[in-house]
Amino acid sequence: MHIEPGVVDGAKIILSYATAAGAFGLTAKMAVDSIRNDGGAGALALRSVVTTALVFCFFEILPHHPVGVSEVHLILGSTLLLLFGAGAAAIGLAAGLLLQGLFVAPFDLPQYGMNVTTLLVPLWAISLFAARIIPARTAYVNLKYRQALALSTAYQGGIVGWVAFWALYGHGFSVENLAAVSSFGAAYMSVILLEPLIDLGVLAGAKALDRYSRGPMFNVRLHQAA
Repeated sequence: MHIEPGVVDGAKIILSYATAAGAFGLTAKMAVDSIRNDGGAGALALRSVVTTALVFCFFEILPHHPVGVSEVHLILGSTLLLLFGAGAAAIGLAAGLLLQGLFVAPFDLPQYGMNVTTLLVPLWAISLFAARIIPARTAYVNLKYRQALALSTAYQGGIVGWVAFWALYGHGFSVENLAAVSSFGAAYMSVILLEPLIDLGVLAGAKALDRYSRGPMFNVRLHQAA
């Protein structure tokens, strides 16, 4: 989902500063909610370090290919949310993306506002969506495939929607640009199909290793009903 350099440039890029500010505001809200309801500030700090390291590894180690106006990444946003909570997932996504720009891909830094918006706003949306589709009596380790698929589809759909917005905002509705956006969206279908299986595999591992997947490092909801 890295927006390619040049997709949005000039004065238009100012909009990304505003959307990023809004995304950071949502991150602050998710972080405060995590502190209040999911283990406190210490747990959030610990989980945020873990999620930042994981996100950096996801971007650098897992396969990623440029397609159309962006790159197809296996971001595992819903996985991070389920394991570590929305606050830590959001901080990890923002910080991991920034570290990548600072130390590996400085050419991505001008697009940071767009990229961080594209990651964080859908994460906030699925944190609300999860509360609607997962009953309060259900611990996350007991999720069904359809629930994991719904979360993954919503998250990846949000990413595709934001990428399409930035591409159309930057270059308009030309046939070439629409084709590039469409090719990116179609390629992301592979992620939508794969991520729920990864979610269920990780949750099954957490359930099997119950004694090791409790405590401040993990989301309280992972093993406990709300």
